[in-house]
Amino acid sequence: MAEAIRLIKKYPNRRLYDTQTSSYITLGDVKQLVLENEGFQVVDAKSTEDLTRSILLQIILEEETVGVPIFTSPMLSQIIRFYGNAMQGIMGTFLEKNLQAFMDIQNSFQDQGKNVTDGSQFANPELWSQFMSVQTPVIQSMMSN
Repeated sequence: MAEAIRLIKKYPNRRLYDTQTSSYITLGDVKQLVLENEGFQVVDAKSTEDLTRSILLQIILEEETVGVPIFTSPMLSQIIRFYGNAMQGIMGTFLEKNLQAFMDIQNSFQDQGKNVTDGSQFANPELWSQFMSVQTPVIQSMMSN
């Protein structure tokens, strides 16, 4: 049986209401749902417009303003330049596929680390080669589309 998507309503006062727990939550709580891989959707309480992307972007903005950011200013400028460009869709696909490939390799490293009995934390360099080999076909595929 498929697990139901958790519904979070955003009210005009900017508060988030978790319908599963019948309580108000914070962006930090939503971040925790993401970290726990729990499916959820944020909707405007009045119009029922889907606000999930907007909330996720707010979480990213908060994360980027504290600690060590992932995105540099030049990188963000480059991303902004793709909006409205004919390559916008390709850029989104490219980023998504590469992030998924990176996550797959990270999971392989973690699995490999669990299987190492001598305590060594070094992963197989072959996995990095596999990651890098994904780059060329992804770019070629996008350019052919």
